[in-house]
Amino acid sequence: MPAQASESLVLRTYPLREADLIVSFFTREAGKLRGVARAAKKPKSSFGGGLERLSHVTMLYSQRENRELASLFRCDLIQSQLSIVSDYGACVALDYVAEVSEQLLPPGEPNELFFRLLLAVLSHLRSDPAGAVWPAVNYFSLWAVRLSGFLGELRISAESRRLAEEMMQTPIGQLQAREWTAQTGADLRRSLIRSMQDHIERRLQTVALLESL
Repeated sequence: MPAQASESLVLRTYPLREADLIVSFFTREAGKLRGVARAAKKPKSSFGGGLERLSHVTMLYSQRENRELASLFRCDLIQSQLSIVSDYGACVALDYVAEVSEQLLPPGEPNELFFRLLLAVLSHLRSDPAGAVWPAVNYFSLWAVRLSGFLGELRISAESRRLAEEMMQTPIGQLQAREWTAQTGADLRRSLIRSMQDHIERRLQTVALLESL
């Protein structure tokens, strides 16, 4: 099968052999895929720094019919998240967003709205790594559950309900100015996380780090 290029977000990498990686990546056209990046850990790799988690890249790959893993040839970086790594809270938020996306997105199903959600949340985090953690986490959690199709009745405080209603109607960059802390919408966030964990039938490993911020 000829190679194809797709706008993608890297979700996670796993070691395979000494220099190879298995890469889980979310493509705009084909949904979540997994592939082998050979020699990705070598200094002169054609992947460069493009396989860092949530890097926005153009991935060149080929996938044969009935093969679980694609062959990855290279990725061209569109936007890295390296500007965020100096802030610990923002790094935890990135890890959380990547883990939730990896767990919720079904393989091989395009989801344009989820792709745009990720781009919007990542852009917001880059705009203010220290101050954008909690709006990014709350907004992403709400929309991730909604787009995954299992948003049920929210039994939360009136204040958090108003916040949820605003987030459902307003782009993340246009939310009303407020002092965001870990307690802002905390009951909303925890309710959404419980729903996600019930849905995937496992605990999200990054939640403990998130709650320790």
